[in-house]
Amino acid sequence: MATQYQNLSDYDPDLLPPKDILEQQRYAIAVADWNPQVTYALLQGAIEGLTSNGVLNRNIEVVHVPGTFELTFAAKKFMCDNMEEKKYDAIIVLGCVVQGETPHFKYVCQGITQGITALNLIQNGCPVIYGILTTDNMQQALERSGGIHGNKGVEAAVTAIKMANL
Repeated sequence: MATQYQNLSDYDPDLLPPKDILEQQRYAIAVADWNPQVTYALLQGAIEGLTSNGVLNRNIEVVHVPGTFELTFAAKKFMCDNMEEKKYDAIIVLGCVVQGETPHFKYVCQGITQGITALNLIQNGCPVIYGILTTDNMQQALERSGGIHGNKGVEAAVTAIKMANL
């Protein structure tokens, strides 16, 4: 029976597929440029999570978008380019939405969640991994992008590997 982890940043790499399989796979990452001190740390974690487990750097494509809301479109573009022939084994979206004084937080979080869910329901698509931090404040975001709660970018990469290899 596999060990359960509360913090997926502390995963067991021996439970992932062999490196010779992962060397053949391709992953796409869409990252939001809003809150870059957080999102770029998530990106670094995701890339390290993929490459340390065997995915080749040349098999990782990264695209930047202005904000978290735009991640759904970027993920869709990655999918639309390859509906006939799957180009990516999984797509990771990385963003950070921090609660503010207006309802903007709610609308962005709802929109991205519904958008990514819809993409995951596309037949013959690939898994789209939700690597979005939705926090009450910037300190919580920093704690989850390389701080005391690990790096959720690493967790998104591990999730992408697992989902690509179901």
